[in-house]
Amino acid sequence: MEEIGKSARLESIWIRIIFKILTMEDRETIEGRKYLRAKEKVEKEKEVYIHAVVFVFIMPIIIITNLMFVPGFYYFWFALFGWGMGVFLHWLVVIGFKSSLFGEDWEDRKIREYMDKDNF
Repeated sequence: MEEIGKSARLESIWIRIIFKILTMEDRETIEGRKYLRAKEKVEKEKEVYIHAVVFVFIMPIIIITNLMFVPGFYYFWFALFGWGMGVFLHWLVVIGFKSSLFGEDWEDRKIREYMDKDNF
């Protein structure tokens, strides 16, 4: 009778140990997934900012080229509004209307922010 009690206690202990190990692995897996999703989101936001910077640096070149070589027709407006709308829509889809400013540790802060959120 006493052996059955010991066996049941050992079995109970093993079940608790296995459950604890599985729970720890699940938490690590969930944290890993959250990290990857957060990193992906940060990369998408970074692409929006790169898109905006390229727009700001290339548009003056297009405007100057237009005014120098075809001064009678201002075709740069098509590029300005078309590309500008593309940059705005890219920003709207990825970031939206929340504030977002670069800092020295911007990527790390964003990754931590997205990891803290359960659904993004």
